[in-house]
Amino acid sequence: MSDAMPDRRLILASGSPRRKELLELAGLKFRVVTSDYIEDMTLPMKPGKLAEFLSGQKADSVAAGHPDVIVIAADTFIEFEGTILGKPHTNREAKRMLKRLSGRRHEVITGYTIVDTATNHRISRSVTTKVWFRDLSDGEIDAYVKSGEPLDKAGAYAIQGLGALLVEKISGDYFNVIGLPLSSVAQDLKKFGVTVLK
Repeated sequence: MSDAMPDRRLILASGSPRRKELLELAGLKFRVVTSDYIEDMTLPMKPGKLAEFLSGQKADSVAAGHPDVIVIAADTFIEFEGTILGKPHTNREAKRMLKRLSGRRHEVITGYTIVDTATNHRISRSVTTKVWFRDLSDGEIDAYVKSGEPLDKAGAYAIQGLGALLVEKISGDYFNVIGLPLSSVAQDLKKFGVTVLK
């Protein structure tokens, strides 16, 4: 990885291995500090604002204990027919989600927040990607759930894994579906003095 930020410490406030991989892909030097904020998907907000709010709370929970750093936090979920779908925690829940999404379009929304704890400067933004699933048979859903991949993934699938076989097409940022809209984040990091491409 390149030393993109020699005089400041960059923290990823997320335990997601996928977000870690994406920031590494951008060549950023950072460390991971997992947020202890517990998400509440039932808050009465529009989806984009909810994603921004949740990412902001995650960022603040880490920023509080780390002076003079730049914190990046994110939250990803699915919006389908006016309903927010988070991560399934059981196989039954995963199957139910996948059956609902089969043959239909849904939206993947990631909110992210960047906070400079030295100046209190912050940016919160949300990015939406539209995803269309092909028609899935019960056998395909069962086999996919049996792989173990859907658990703890927003919408019960991972587009970067076997979940790619479920997707017919997408419109928007592919990396957003994985969990972090990398190009958008990189552009906003410039406003904090962090240059990704030099």
